[in-house]
Amino acid sequence: MALAVATDAVAVAVSAGIARGRVTWAESLRMAAVFGLFQAAMPALGFAGGVLFHGYIEAYDHWVAFVLLAAVGGHMIVESRRPAEAPPPDPFGARSLAILGFATSIDALAVGLSLAMLDFPWMLAVAIIGATTFILCLPAARLGARLGQGLARRAECVGGLVLIAIGMRILIEHLSGAA
Repeated sequence: MALAVATDAVAVAVSAGIARGRVTWAESLRMAAVFGLFQAAMPALGFAGGVLFHGYIEAYDHWVAFVLLAAVGGHMIVESRRPAEAPPPDPFGARSLAILGFATSIDALAVGLSLAMLDFPWMLAVAIIGATTFILCLPAARLGARLGQGLARRAECVGGLVLIAIGMRILIEHLSGAA
């Protein structure tokens, strides 16, 4: 479950690295920490919400994830078309990390909802999900940067498309009942 929940965050970390073209270990560490914290916090919130509002939260989580990822991805596509002299946006800035961390952890909220219905130690699940996301995201942004060196402008557009695709996948899975 932790691997499945972490995949969106890893894909976004790789996309951010591709879009940036260069990433320091400190930036990768910051992104992994933010994503890991969000991925741990959301199932905890989901567990609490599951106890109180199970049907309502589950009915809209996929729409929230889709809108946020589509907005960030669309912004990246628009920014990829900006004049070369304009400074590039920073996917590793505090605001971007918070938005991306939240958007990629919406599915973890649904996991927390399901934990409320199961006889499973939810705090252990929360710790495993957060740690798994952190460990997988740590090298992901740097990997993306290596993949995207020399292609940063086109890669930013591709990264935006990837974010939109992730959002669409979340939406389609939830609407089709596959999740």
